[in-house]
Amino acid sequence: MSDDELQIRTLITRWAEAVHRGDLDTVLDQHAEDLVMYDVPAPHEGIRGLAAYRATWPPFFVWQAQGARFDIDVTAGHDVAYAHALLRCGTPEELAECPSLRLRLTFGLRKEHGRWLIAHEHHSFPHD
Repeated sequence: MSDDELQIRTLITRWAEAVHRGDLDTVLDQHAEDLVMYDVPAPHEGIRGLAAYRATWPPFFVWQAQGARFDIDVTAGHDVAYAHALLRCGTPEELAECPSLRLRLTFGLRKEHGRWLIAHEHHSFPHD
């Protein structure tokens, strides 16, 4: 594993742990100000900017506290990278009803001044 891959894996693992704890400040850390995120709930055209991203988290923290796991894979270049994960995420009832359901998560990252920042997130459930 390259040093960049290790840095990104550490960044995303730290992000995932903060999501589990409901630690909004750490969730927001290392995100670009001009972040774009496409999420499961509306707005389906996505959100833009760190303030809009911040506003999406409180309701999600309540929901995800009922169970989530992150399996992360990273591919890194010199100044851009992406990572993806499958999350076991849902209420106990939802997980019992559909135990194989996974939330898909993709990160796009860029390196600025030697520091990796998350510039894009995409969250989705498969549509059956």
